[in-house]
Amino acid sequence: MTTLNLPAPDRRALLQRRIRLLVAATITYNVIEAAVAITAGTVASSAALIGFGLDSIVEVASAAAVAWQFSATDHEAREKTALRVIAISFFALAAYVTFDAVRALLGVGEAQHSTPGLILAALSLVIMPFLSYAQRRAGRELGSASAVADSKQTLLCTYLSGVLLVGLALNSAFGWSWADPIAALAIAAVAVKEGRESWRGDACCAVPATLSGSTVSGVDGCADGCCSSAQKDSQEDKQ
Repeated sequence: MTTLNLPAPDRRALLQRRIRLLVAATITYNVIEAAVAITAGTVASSAALIGFGLDSIVEVASAAAVAWQFSATDHEAREKTALRVIAISFFALAAYVTFDAVRALLGVGEAQHSTPGLILAALSLVIMPFLSYAQRRAGRELGSASAVADSKQTLLCTYLSGVLLVGLALNSAFGWSWADPIAALAIAAVAVKEGRESWRGDACCAVPATLSGSTVSGVDGCADGCCSSAQKDSQEDKQ
């Protein structure tokens, strides 16, 4: 049977402070990202850019939920509520982006070239992976499902940045305006998947990373190898 060794109190306090700092950085960046993306998307009639900006707002809501959770001494008591807020944010994003993308595919507004959108997508593609990795690592070790879920929201922004960049580039280079709403629909599909996982509380990586014993498969939800990744992170920290 697998034994879970929770971090020592001092280490837990350090991880909680680290998560709060990462959440603050995520909120700050995403507020700026949302303002730029929505403004540029409105100017260019880009469903993908507007959807990307709305995803940034969702990320702010998600990070704010985690910040609220970790503002309490007993942050575990707020875990479920934080996960629900994150999930609902994902679903709201998917609904709006799908609606707007379908309208675009039906010919209601044609996306134009957007230089600010291209720059923003490329910049987010570089910044977001670092924020996501740092928060996911801290969340795993602390055993916080909401911190891990929020890190997945940040990682989603990385994927969406790539999708957005491709869609905008195709539209700019070849005039393929349909690439923009297709990219937006891809954003919506991923948002639904992440929303479902957050609602169910699927965060096997939130199991504290200091797992001892060889039977990690005995931990619920670890069939996808997530916990083994957590163990690897823990070993890297020790080295």
